[in-house]
Amino acid sequence: MKIQNAFRFGLIFTLGVGLGLLIITSVITLQTIITYVGAALFLSLGLDPAVSWLEKKKFPRWSAILVVVIAVVGILTGVIFAIVPIIVEQVAKLAERIPDLIDAVNSATFIDDLQKQFPGLDIQRITESITDYLGGNLTTITSTVIASGIAVVSGLFGGLVILILTLYFTTSLNSIKRGLYQLVPASKRERFADISEQITTAVGRYVVGQAALAFCNGVLSFIYLSIIGAPFAALLAFIAFLFSLVPLVGTISGSVIIVLTCLIPGIGSSVPTAIAAGIYYLIYMQVEAYVLSPNIMNRAVAVPGAVVVVAALAGGSLLGILGALIAIPVAAAILMIIKQVVIPRQNEL
Repeated sequence: MKIQNAFRFGLIFTLGVGLGLLIITSVITLQTIITYVGAALFLSLGLDPAVSWLEKKKFPRWSAILVVVIAVVGILTGVIFAIVPIIVEQVAKLAERIPDLIDAVNSATFIDDLQKQFPGLDIQRITESITDYLGGNLTTITSTVIASGIAVVSGLFGGLVILILTLYFTTSLNSIKRGLYQLVPASKRERFADISEQITTAVGRYVVGQAALAFCNGVLSFIYLSIIGAPFAALLAFIAFLFSLVPLVGTISGSVIIVLTCLIPGIGSSVPTAIAAGIYYLIYMQVEAYVLSPNIMNRAVAVPGAVVVVAALAGGSLLGILGALIAIPVAAAILMIIKQVVIPRQNEL
């Protein structure tokens, strides 16, 4: 390539690099806002199937949106007034038992009991190591606790922002779609709109399916944990529900936390309870993987198992929990574009 004007070429190249750096810096600076918008758009696509279903029942668009919004607000209000007080009460009881738990841990009887249960471990040395670590890192632990409190407050504020944006996107989703379609050349607009509708429908069904799986896990966990007498059954069931919203690793992560909680002495836990909970979750994960998930999720997105694993891991590494949530529908969208656009175009060459 022959450069006619080196100065002009260098100036344009420098401006291009500067613009690229400015865009990258802006994205990094606005990553929190972008995350809020992405999560809200994702959730609004999850509410859109309900709106479309009501429209098929001869509801006007505005009334269908109003019914869905009222239902969502009502469900959230019901959860707050029905579940949150129970969870708060159980967290308060857990906090009240922490001093007794600390006294039990410091007693020789507790250490002897642990040594009898786990004869292969040197419990005394492990206890001393933990005590030394806590004593030497008290400042760091305190700072971490304060930072965690700030993060919780920020998370609550972010949840409120996401809720408001979700309601806004739900009411104006069709307008957003039409505006996006106008940016595409008229000759390709119909095809683009068709593929976009397929993708948004698949994403909406995926959100509904994942929420249904999490709801099943939460309800069944509460029933079973209440039957076996596990401590804080409502709180543990809520943890199971939240973790199940994350695909692949969510259910097993929540199950491990619940089983370990059932092992903590001093809060009404016992080894038989933990074993019963562990057996239940082993069985439930098989039922979810081979019965519930195929029947619910295959109607939403058809993605090969290997692609699901890779997409979830990549999405989690890039965007954390949000990335793990949206990774599978994004992979389904890419596969749909490849099948309907790329492969037909390659066959024409």
